[in-house]
Amino acid sequence: MLNKRIITVFRFTRVLAIEFGRVTKVFEAEVDIIMVQKKQNVTIKGTKEGLIFLLDDCCSYESLVEELIEKLSSKHYQQSEGPDVLVKVDIGYRFLQDYQRDELENIITNGRNLAVEQFESRVLSKEESEKLRQESQTVTLMRIIRSGQVLKVVGDVLLIGDVNPGGTLMATGNIYVLGALRGIAHAGFEGDANAVISASVLAPSQLRIADEIMHFEAKKDNEKMMSGVFLDEQRSFYMGRVQQLVQSHPELSKNETQLLV
Repeated sequence: MLNKRIITVFRFTRVLAIEFGRVTKVFEAEVDIIMVQKKQNVTIKGTKEGLIFLLDDCCSYESLVEELIEKLSSKHYQQSEGPDVLVKVDIGYRFLQDYQRDELENIITNGRNLAVEQFESRVLSKEESEKLRQESQTVTLMRIIRSGQVLKVVGDVLLIGDVNPGGTLMATGNIYVLGALRGIAHAGFEGDANAVISASVLAPSQLRIADEIMHFEAKKDNEKMMSGVFLDEQRSFYMGRVQQLVQSHPELSKNETQLLV
């Protein structure tokens, strides 16, 4: 693949004299000098957190590796005393195979006080795209989760039914129960602290959001109708009317473009 180039043109006038026999003619000729500057495939920038390596996504992979090795050959990046400097590698719209990521990381870190924190790419693999699709959708189920049963869902879940005492409903996203929640509900079980839990009848034995846990005593007067639960800024459980989610979690609204108005 050809490198992108920046071309600067300087134009000047040169006076030429040509003698034809005894007659001398003087005239002006415009001459263009074109200076070609090669575009950098690797740009290194410093931040408060460390370094950012901006890798061009249009050049060939071979050219990228060659220039990266050349730039890191500077004494400035050689091994020295002190902690490692964290590096974020921005690869833009380039898709890298696993072995290519390993090669780039080895070039950056080998013999240097540099540690690759992450690769940032604007390209999703098929697996990553499918995972995002699942996490963004709401799974609708109609059943009763009985004692001893554990149900795990990727994304949000809407359960039309009950979670009986001893039963467990888990989701990577939000949990909505159109029925009685008397067992265990664990929303955001992969670490999403912004997840919420809501139920028509909320009388759980235990609620979990991300890594936070809240236990409840088995009392009939503890039942709450049409309630929602989420973590506040201090990561403490907040329980209130489900209508409060409109103010606290407006991002829960989805697919509003499908409304017929």
